[in-house]
Amino acid sequence: QVQLVESGGGSVQSGGSLRLSCAASGYTFSVYCMGWFRQAPGKEREGVSAIDDRGYTTYATSVKDRFTISRDNAKNTLYLQMSSLKPEDTAIYYCAARPCWKSTYNYWGQGTQVTVSS
Repeated sequence: QVQLVESGGGSVQSGGSLRLSCAASGYTFSVYCMGWFRQAPGKEREGVSAIDDRGYTTYATSVKDRFTISRDNAKNTLYLQMSSLKPEDTAIYYCAARPCWKSTYNYWGQGTQVTVSS
């Protein structure tokens, strides 16, 4: 049974940093593509960053140069290092997994809240 469990969310002031983690289990983590998404109140869910099975990364323009996605295949864990946080980064952050041959994510975590105050 696939499980994705996010942690590391919290409340920080503008300019601060947080590191989110996503612990994966129930599948072969190393061969899956992984992603971070977020959803702010009243807004649609948006993609934040993704990493494939070879370590290739992509970022949304809004977080590029501030956020860093990484994965530790030995620990079955996905990370999102967030720096220079802004109030507009406030959202629930979700990790997701998909086989890299698929275009849509089919496994999702429960989310972790990130709140950035000005």
